[in-house]
Amino acid sequence: MEEPTLDYGAQPLDTMMEQWKLTNHELVEASPEQLTHKQVQKARKGRKMTIPMMQKVMRAFNIAIWTKLNKEEKEAYFEYSHKHLFSYAKGYDADWTDPNVELFPK
Repeated sequence: MEEPTLDYGAQPLDTMMEQWKLTNHELVEASPEQLTHKQVQKARKGRKMTIPMMQKVMRAFNIAIWTKLNKEEKEAYFEYSHKHLFSYAKGYDADWTDPNVELFPK
């Protein structure tokens, strides 16, 4: 019997955090929930997480970005779902194009 995969490699979250110039610490600080640096690191590196944990990371990610945007950018911002951040999430689409590209920090 095959053992289930627990490690999925670097996740889209990792790339997106680099594009948004976010650190693990910024996600932990932005989270209104109890999110740890270790949990963020595991999420970035592809350690399998439960759906509630993926959603907790997703909410922190969206909040961390939101705090960096001005009013006009906030109106244009597309809020990410966990299926955009984790390649093993149900509904993940490898060909999805990020609609927030114009908002990335220069």
